[in-house]
Amino acid sequence: MPLKLRKRGQVYWIRGTHLKQYVYRSTGATELEVAEAILAKEIASITSDKIYGPKATRTFGQAVKSYIQADGDTRFLGVHKDRPPSGLYKEFENTQLKNIQQNDLDEVARKLYPNAQPETRNRQCYTPFVAVWNHAVRNGWADVRQWARPKKPKGTNVVRLAKRRVGTFPVEYEHAAKFVAAMSPAPAMLLTALFYTGMRPIEIFALEAKDVNLKGRWITLSNTKTGEPRGIPIHSFLVPLFESLLKRNSLAEDGRLFRTPRGNPYEAIVSDEEGTGGGGLKTAIQGARRRSKIMDIAPYTGRHSCSTGLVVAGVHPHIKDQILGHAANDMSRHYTNVPQAPLIEAIDKLPVPALWLSLPWWEDPLAQSGKLAEGTGKRTDLERKKDAG
Repeated sequence: MPLKLRKRGQVYWIRGTHLKQYVYRSTGATELEVAEAILAKEIASITSDKIYGPKATRTFGQAVKSYIQADGDTRFLGVHKDRPPSGLYKEFENTQLKNIQQNDLDEVARKLYPNAQPETRNRQCYTPFVAVWNHAVRNGWADVRQWARPKKPKGTNVVRLAKRRVGTFPVEYEHAAKFVAAMSPAPAMLLTALFYTGMRPIEIFALEAKDVNLKGRWITLSNTKTGEPRGIPIHSFLVPLFESLLKRNSLAEDGRLFRTPRGNPYEAIVSDEEGTGGGGLKTAIQGARRRSKIMDIAPYTGRHSCSTGLVVAGVHPHIKDQILGHAANDMSRHYTNVPQAPLIEAIDKLPVPALWLSLPWWEDPLAQSGKLAEGTGKRTDLERKKDAG
């Protein structure tokens, strides 16, 4: 049956076969003229793919949409639900992947972030672009390519006297333990996992029970910021925590492992100016700052502290980078699902302060996860005293 438009409710759908390729998807259009234009574009795309191959026809915009459907990180791509596209998506939306060259990416980076430091352009332009490109490579839409990234000028003595943003530098584990001790059990567990895995907050929010191989002390992440899968060793300190959380009854409906005190999964948001970010962790972070008087810890602090802790412990840079997801060679990807003894041995070198070990929720993490830290939540004590009087 050739491709045709069929109306379901108020929206037109495309259904049928063209050049032996079956299609069944929504146009998202409620007007017939718009739906017909989308249908014509679909037919033209399939025809071009058949004649020239997908590498000759796929655009960056198509790659972005496919990347997002595969649960890719949308930060800094410029795709929005409630406003027009911007950033990378707007600049490259209709550009065929085969026509994007290094100088094109460099020019867009300078245009989007004219006054930014090299590390900012790298994080907010090059990293999301490369993640989309790698997704396109896996789909057979683009060739493997090494993209050059901006670097700080060599040999400069200029020192930037800028205030360090919370979450962009490491802290001592003893210091972190005091902060975690001031948190409610549920967010304290999540922050603990961040400090002892080096995972990004967005990765741990999405971590599911199926990703955890407790017997092998191994976590497998399929979707990461770089677009490459990776494996993460589990510190022996975290084993009792994961063992308890894996017993959660609701994992069959929603496999996400870490939950708020109310039992809801954490939702990721872009970090804010205060360095809190972390979606549902924002309130917990602010509360812990208020109670502990410690102001230099945010969700990303765990990743930086883990990296620095491994260096201090004498872990080889290649091992450290593989734990943190910086390594992207063929061998590390090939063994991403296989627990690796050197990485497990390395992660166990991170220090575990006595205070962290003594936190009361370690006795039964799952049972304690719904409790709140003292001074958290609605004040009902005054109401009780009023009623008693």
